[in-house]
Amino acid sequence: MRLFLTVAVALSVSACGTVTRGSNEDVTFNSEPPGAKVTTSTGLVCAATPCTFPISRKQEFIATFEMPGHHPQQIEVKTEVSGGGAAGMAGNVVAGGLIGVAVDASTGASYDHTPNPVFARMVPIRPERQPVAPSRQRRSGAPGV
Repeated sequence: MRLFLTVAVALSVSACGTVTRGSNEDVTFNSEPPGAKVTTSTGLVCAATPCTFPISRKQEFIATFEMPGHHPQQIEVKTEVSGGGAAGMAGNVVAGGLIGVAVDASTGASYDHTPNPVFARMVPIRPERQPVAPSRQRRSGAPGV
């Protein structure tokens, strides 16, 4: 009986997405032009793009890109079940791995971040055009003007 339980647990864990994919995913941040500062709503900070952080697969967040002379950009990063995550979940079910299903659900191992890479096109701030005041020029030949 113990041998059966040991084999059942081993099968459920071996099919587990947490083991094969991990509970974190590398998320890359890029901007055009490069060099933007990125701050995430989870508290991560990148001094200059491009950069990459390992982020929990179940963590959704907002990335704010900032660059002097450009408008800030905010990009929402969501999570969704990936093809690999769905295959891992199916493997859990086939192998009878209720434990693996529970572990994957709690760690978010079956999810991927989207978009990844996170990309922001930085839009330059254009100074507002100041209205041109009519110039007061002297006309030749006009007295006192």
